[in-house]
Amino acid sequence: MSARSAALLILVAASATIAGAWGYESLGYIPCDLCLTGRIPYYAGIPIAAATTLAVHRGRAELARAGFFALALLFAAGAALALYHSGVELKLFPGPSDCTGTLAKAASTEEFLQQLQTVKPVRCDEPALFVLGLTLANWNAAISLALAAVAGFGARRRAIRA
Repeated sequence: MSARSAALLILVAASATIAGAWGYESLGYIPCDLCLTGRIPYYAGIPIAAATTLAVHRGRAELARAGFFALALLFAAGAALALYHSGVELKLFPGPSDCTGTLAKAASTEEFLQQLQTVKPVRCDEPALFVLGLTLANWNAAISLALAAVAGFGARRRAIRA
């Protein structure tokens, strides 16, 4: 695989992943806070992948290598977050209290009503959807790991050219 193919693959796969997430959202699957946070590497990675693709196309080897390195780090961090989210779903460890905690016992009706206004209905520890036996957090981990690996491969290419 050429550096150009690697950069284009990352760009297309990251874009398709976000489009898929938006598609599920349009079907009524509301993302939890960890799902939304898990999208950040994609939102940052898409323009970096576009710039890296352009750098490879123009023969700017050092810039392309830096882009690939940034993408590898970004998607490795995304994979770590997705693995954490997968562990939260499996109840291996606690998740953030704002999306996995329970309501604290209210001292008054007013306090109870305040809790109801601030509690988020989508829980991070309950998968909303399974696709081919995996949760969306599991898929995010797999895709992020694959993109990190492709970016690492691209960064190690000796000859970056179109």
